[in-house]
Amino acid sequence: MRWTRRLRLGMAGAVAASALFAVPAAAETSVHGQLTDLVNPFIGTENDGNTYPGAAVPFGMVQFSPDTGHNTGYDYSQNHIRGFSLVHLSGVGCGLGGDLPVLPTTGDVTQTDYAQYAAEFSHDGEHASPGYYQVGLKSGIEAELTATARTGVQRYTFPATDKANVLLNAAQSLHSGVTSKVEVLDSRTVRTAITGRGFCQDTKPYTVYTVTHFDRPFTTYGTWNGPTVTAGSKTGSGGAYVRFDTSKDRTVEATTALSYVDAHGAAVNLRAEGGSSFDAVRHRAQRAWEDRLDDVRAQGGSDSLRRTFYSSLYRSFLAPNIGSDADGRYTGWDQQIHRARDFTYYQNWSLWDTYRTQSQLLALLAPREARDMAISVIKIDEESGWLPKWGYGTVETNIMTGDPVTPFLTNAYQQGLLKGYEERAYRALKQNADGVPPADSAAVGREANAEYLANGFAPYIKDRPHAKPGDSDYDHGASATLEYALSDAMLAQMARDLGHGADAARYAARAQNYRNIFDPTTGFFRARDASGAFVGPADPAQSEGFHEGTSWQYQWLVPQDLPGMVDLIGGRQSANDRLDSFFAYDQLLADPAKTAREVWVNGPYDYYNADKYNPQNEPDLIAPYTYLSTGEPWKTTDVVHAALTLFTDGPTGMTGNDDLGTMSAWNVLSSIGIFPVQPGYDTWGLSTPVFDRVDLTLDRRYYPHGALTIKAPGTSATDRYIQGARTDGASYDRTYLTTGDLRSVRSLDFTVGPHPSEWGTSPQAAPPALK
Repeated sequence: MRWTRRLRLGMAGAVAASALFAVPAAAETSVHGQLTDLVNPFIGTENDGNTYPGAAVPFGMVQFSPDTGHNTGYDYSQNHIRGFSLVHLSGVGCGLGGDLPVLPTTGDVTQTDYAQYAAEFSHDGEHASPGYYQVGLKSGIEAELTATARTGVQRYTFPATDKANVLLNAAQSLHSGVTSKVEVLDSRTVRTAITGRGFCQDTKPYTVYTVTHFDRPFTTYGTWNGPTVTAGSKTGSGGAYVRFDTSKDRTVEATTALSYVDAHGAAVNLRAEGGSSFDAVRHRAQRAWEDRLDDVRAQGGSDSLRRTFYSSLYRSFLAPNIGSDADGRYTGWDQQIHRARDFTYYQNWSLWDTYRTQSQLLALLAPREARDMAISVIKIDEESGWLPKWGYGTVETNIMTGDPVTPFLTNAYQQGLLKGYEERAYRALKQNADGVPPADSAAVGREANAEYLANGFAPYIKDRPHAKPGDSDYDHGASATLEYALSDAMLAQMARDLGHGADAARYAARAQNYRNIFDPTTGFFRARDASGAFVGPADPAQSEGFHEGTSWQYQWLVPQDLPGMVDLIGGRQSANDRLDSFFAYDQLLADPAKTAREVWVNGPYDYYNADKYNPQNEPDLIAPYTYLSTGEPWKTTDVVHAALTLFTDGPTGMTGNDDLGTMSAWNVLSSIGIFPVQPGYDTWGLSTPVFDRVDLTLDRRYYPHGALTIKAPGTSATDRYIQGARTDGASYDRTYLTTGDLRSVRSLDFTVGPHPSEWGTSPQAAPPALK
C-alpha cells in the first residue's frame, strides 16, 4: 500500500457508520431484485481509496473510466474530466494506467493537452453501476461507457452540430510515457501503440495496443504532434481527432479493443468482442456482475450495510486482470509472445496486499479463475526465470517487501487449485526461497536472502543505494524478516504434503527466524544491522526498518506461530494486556465507531510513529484475530465490528487504498464471519457475522455440496457475542475452520447474545501453530 496522503475520516463518516448494525424491518432492499443496484462504484473515489467508478466486467482487461486529475485516475472532489481511459487498477497508491484518454468535444480542435481541454461536469449529472458509467458534460454532451473483457464501448450524445469531435490522446496517461503512435486506418478506425513505464518508481517499459472502431464514418479527421494539430493527417505521435456531423443523428458509438501483445491482438479482440450495440454490451456486463454477486446472498442488516458489503464484493472481483487476447496469446515477462492453452492468462499482481485476504476470497468464490491466476504466476517463473513480487502488465515493479508470492501460491495449493501443477509450483517456490535472482533478472525475489539464510534475519541497512528499482528489503529488514519467516512456514507445509521431508524440516526451522529480531529488553521486534546489533529507537512506536508500520503494528505478524509469540511476550495475560492497549479496547467498548476514527485512524501519529492498530494498511489486517489465540475470542468480534464501521457507502467510504481488492475482501470476509488467519494455509478464523444469514453458492468441483450457509440470527451492535456455534447441527467449540471443513459442511450457525461467553476460550479452541 502506498499512500499519497493520510486518510482523515471526519465525523460525517462516523455518523454514517453509526447505523452499521441497525436492522430495520425493511432492510431487505434488492434481496429479490438486482444486487447490482446495491453497488456504488463511487465508494473510495474520495480521499485515498483510489478506486474508479468506470465500466469493467469481472477481472476484465479493460477498465473504462473517467480521469479527473488524480494520480491514479478519478478524484470525486474534482469537477473536470480529462478523458475516459482504458486502464485503471482499483486502489493503487501511485500513478498507473490511464492509457488512451478519449473525450468528446465540439468546435475546433486547438488544445492537445488534456489538462487544458478537460470537460467540466457535475456529480448531479453522473451515474455509475457495475459495467456502466454515464455523465453529462457542461458542454451539453452526454457520455456513456460500458465494457467487455477486452473492449471499452462508448456512446456519446452530442448537441446538433457539424463539429462533433472525439479526441484520442495517445501521448498522455497516468504513468510515464515513453513513445506513442496513432494511425487513422480508414473512415471508421483509429489505431494506437502506447509505451510507458513506471509504478511508484521506474520499471522496464510496457506497451498497450488499441484499435477504435466507430459505428459510422467520420466526416474529417486529423492528428497532432505536441501542440501542433494537422487536419487531414493520418499519423501522429500525440493523438488524433475524428469529427462527425450530428445535425440529425446526434449519437456516436465506438468500440476500443486493447491488447498487450500487438496490433493484431487488438484487432483479434475487436472481432471477438466487438460488433454489438452499446445497450447489448451494457446488458451483458450487468448480467455478468449480477451472476457474480448472486453467489453471496446476505439477509438482514441496514440498507447502508448491504450497499457497503455488496460494493466491497464488487471491488473484490475487479482484479487480477485478463492478460491474454481472445486467441490465447499473451506477452510474457520475457517479453516474448506465448499462447495460453487450457487456461486464461492473468496479470497485475499486488501480492504484498492480496495474499492476506483477496486471494483467499477468490479461491472460495471464484476457484476456476483463481486456479488460472495461480497458473499464470507459475508461467511468469517459467518464462522469465523467477517468480514475481508486484507485477504490472508484462513487467516487474519490485514494489513492497518480503516474499508475498509464496503464501499466494501455497494458498492456491492448500485450496486445491494447483492439481497437475504442484511440483512445478514447488520448484519455483523452492528456488525463490533458497536463492537470489541473478544480476540480470528484472525480479529481486527475496532480495536480502543471502544474509537471511546465513544469519537468520534480513539486515536493516539504512540509505543503501538500490541496485534495482523498487522497495529494497534492506530498507525494511525487520519486516522483511517477518515476511520471509511467514513464507517459510507456509512452504514447509506444502513441502511436507508433497513428500519433500528434508525441505519441510528446513523451512519449518526457518519459520522460527522471527525470534531472531525479538529484543527481550524492549519486548518487541527490532531491526538489526549487518553486524547483528539492534538499531533504531528502542521505543517500538518509533521503530525503524518496518515497511509502512512500526514494531507495534508488526508484532502480530507471526500467524505461523502465535503461541510462540505469545510466550515471548510473557504469556496470555501479557499478550491480552498488550492487545487491549494496541486496540484502545476500553475506549472501543464505550464507542466503537468513534474509537475507530479518532484513535485508530485520526490519532496523533502516523504509521511511522504509532502504538495503535492501523486498520487501513496490510500489516495489521490479521491483527484483530490474534485474540482467538489468547483465550478472549469475543474481543476479536469487538475489534472487527468497530473496524467495519470505517467502511461506508459514500465516496469517502474506503479505509485506506483498496489495493486491487485487498481492503474490500477484508470487509467481505469479516462481515460474513470467516477470515484467513494463516495466509498461505487453510485456516479460517471465526467471528460474529454482521448479517442474520449469508448463503454462499460454491463451485461443486471444489466444494462438493455446492453451497454453505452461515447464520447468526439477531446479530446486532448489542447482540454481537458468540454464545455457541454449530456445524450441520453439531456443537462446534473451535474458533477456526479449515478448508476441508468448509468442503464437508453445509451450514455454520452462531448463537449470539449481549455478553461474552466461554465459547472458544480454551487453549484447544485456538488455531494451532504450524510445525
